[in-house]
Amino acid sequence: MSFEEYAALARQLAEQRRTGERDAAAESERRRDLHATADYLHQRLTAQGHRLDQLGRAISIDQPPAGPPPGPGNDAPTSGAGAPFGPPAATGSSATWPGPPTAPGSGDGGSAGAAGPPGRSGVEAYPQMPEARLALPTAASPAGGGVPAQRAAAVDPAMELELARRMADEADRHGQQAELLAQRPALLPTWSPLARAVAVYAGCGAAAGVLMLTLVLASGVGLVDGFTLGAWICAGLPALAFFGGYLVLGRWGRAQTVAGTPPRYLPLGFLICFLLVPLGYCAYLLLFRALR
Repeated sequence: MSFEEYAALARQLAEQRRTGERDAAAESERRRDLHATADYLHQRLTAQGHRLDQLGRAISIDQPPAGPPPGPGNDAPTSGAGAPFGPPAATGSSATWPGPPTAPGSGDGGSAGAAGPPGRSGVEAYPQMPEARLALPTAASPAGGGVPAQRAAAVDPAMELELARRMADEADRHGQQAELLAQRPALLPTWSPLARAVAVYAGCGAAAGVLMLTLVLASGVGLVDGFTLGAWICAGLPALAFFGGYLVLGRWGRAQTVAGTPPRYLPLGFLICFLLVPLGYCAYLLLFRALR
């Protein structure tokens, strides 16, 4: 070997060594990035789990009960000598696979029984096929048996982490939507607090108006005197409507995830209730006189 050839070989080996070092450094950097991404996703998923637990406790949803512990009655069905349910274990270098199933009640397959076509007795529902012996590739197992080797599919960690990140982003988006929905009250959730309060007080005032009409009719037949009727119209029924609206807003007008009391707009409710019932009585009198 000449000196030039020796020098070229040395340069080639040095270049291969530098390439290997660069590849090793790049692989190490990639592994560090994958570990950092996995840790970040783990923190995000942990935070999402804590937030979901808080939302569940806020809306009074209990955690799902844990599954029953594994026991003899909860094991997976087995086939053969305790192996998981699936193809029969191979013996040696081949496995015997059973043929197609026969119809129920056919016994040894001589007659079709109830599954056979009408008018054709003695015809098998499923023709018996000869048993096939398939040679399966075997690999040496720790127990020394000829168990077929399972080839693990190649998994790209970067792709799996990217899919997990996308799912975490989707979970964040749905979690934000759930939080927005949880911040709405059960009563008229799409309405503003002021509009909700006006509707509640007006509804309670209308219910008090129905009671007012009942009292007016009772007064007409002599069951209620004039003083009692005036007291209920001017004070009793408006007070009942006001406190009814106050309680309804406090019970169903508050979001379960929002701390504190909801706005009840007490002056507005007082004005609505103490004006609506007397005005309803005045409107009733005017209508009654107009109809007469």
